[in-house]
Amino acid sequence: MSNKEQFIAAIQKSYKTDRPVIHLGSAILDGEILTEARVNLPLRMMNRHGLVAGATGSGKTRTLQLLAEQLSAAGVPVFMSDIKGDLSGIAQPGTVNAAMQERSEILGTSFEPKGYPVELYSLSGQKGAQMRATVLEFGPVLLSKIFELNETQSGVLSVLFKYADDKDLPMVDLNDLKKVLHYLAEGPGAAEIKADYGSISSSTAGTILRKIVALEQQGVGTIFGEKSFEITDLIDRVDGQGVISLLNISDVQDKPALFSTFMLSLLAELYQKLPEAGDLDKPKLVFFLDEAHLLFKGAPKAFLDQIEQVVRLIRSKGVGIFFCTQMAQDIPVSVLSQLGNRVQHVLRSFTPQDADALKQTVKTYPKSDFYEIDQILTTLGIGQALITVLNEKGIPTEVAATHLLPPTSVMGPMVQADYENHIRQSSLYAKYKDPVDPESAYEILTRRMEEHARTEAVSKEEKKPAPRREKEEKSVVSEALSSPLAKQIGREVVRGVFGMLFGKSTSRTRKTGGGLFGF
Repeated sequence: MSNKEQFIAAIQKSYKTDRPVIHLGSAILDGEILTEARVNLPLRMMNRHGLVAGATGSGKTRTLQLLAEQLSAAGVPVFMSDIKGDLSGIAQPGTVNAAMQERSEILGTSFEPKGYPVELYSLSGQKGAQMRATVLEFGPVLLSKIFELNETQSGVLSVLFKYADDKDLPMVDLNDLKKVLHYLAEGPGAAEIKADYGSISSSTAGTILRKIVALEQQGVGTIFGEKSFEITDLIDRVDGQGVISLLNISDVQDKPALFSTFMLSLLAELYQKLPEAGDLDKPKLVFFLDEAHLLFKGAPKAFLDQIEQVVRLIRSKGVGIFFCTQMAQDIPVSVLSQLGNRVQHVLRSFTPQDADALKQTVKTYPKSDFYEIDQILTTLGIGQALITVLNEKGIPTEVAATHLLPPTSVMGPMVQADYENHIRQSSLYAKYKDPVDPESAYEILTRRMEEHARTEAVSKEEKKPAPRREKEEKSVVSEALSSPLAKQIGREVVRGVFGMLFGKSTSRTRKTGGGLFGF
């Protein structure tokens, strides 16, 4: 048996299954596309998570589109971020052309243009149905990542959440968070929390407040509030096809910490709300996290621990997660070790750093009897990838350089008029369009602070000393002396005394010819 025949036999055996699969393409050996060496990803292994990696322009986005299309066709809902806003074309059938037909024929398939059910979402509310979450749903760990807080500031944020939980204070939007912060740092709550929670310094409170205000000024504070997004809306089907939910973040792509953390919050909510499912023939939902390196950049340990926990445990809820990034090294080892399915597009090796990354990537693949993996990774063409997945028994398949199938929908965005019309026709757009302002921490603490101010005012008034009388009560003697008769008598006495002093007192004195002192 020739090397080629051995390779085909190995691929067919490794990827063989009688269960539903995602057909990715056909294997390549020595530059030849071998139609019969089909590379498949078993649907029941999709909840073992995966990685789609490769250099810029290598075709990662179209691989995500291919996966989303086939999952939808198999009745599996999909959620994915649309970084550049160019995935909305999935809703419309692709265009038949010679290149597409040739590629399909080489792979032993026929190109049949097809559109898929798509729901458009947005964090700003401008590009689709508004996605919101309450501040409490986010929690202190995820908010700390968004605000880029240090360890001390993150600890203070945790105190705010603990106090709100203990005192039944619903924190819905950023106004609630600011009010709780002010109440505990400078308001009546400062003394209240000192013993049980610890005091909050004004400098730390000021830093957190500035972070909140900065986010509001960027115009994305609207993601916090009600009506909060119902996670079950992602698990929807139309005519037996899974709905592809696209979160268009082209208008907030300069705020990676925001959208990446928001997507993680959705995953956390999925884990909390979905029941245990065990091993299913196909997943309930597949989650694609594009530009995954942004999720982990500068992330504190508590944040990384939360990601690792979600990835490890959400599999049993029937949810698969695929990370999409440039290099496998962008993913922490603790998370990377849980990604059983790998689709690696071409890697560049122009710098010493690139060479080191290539060596590390090679080590993540099973040993191959047919490829020098380091060589094949640098010579793959656009629309080709090195693939290994888990078979039905959970065993890694043979490594296969694969010529991928083309997507059957439009590879690009919908035209603007179609996009806007698609949004207007969405029932979910109408459902989440208008915000709701329920009574929450802001209103409760405002009333509490007003009541405290009134109580303080009354207390100060009661403690205030009685005012002194301007005039003391006059005694009987003073009243008598102030009468007209007394005043007249006084004047006579004074005149008499002074008269005697100056020799003008009485006639008798004048007659004797001398004054008091004999003058």
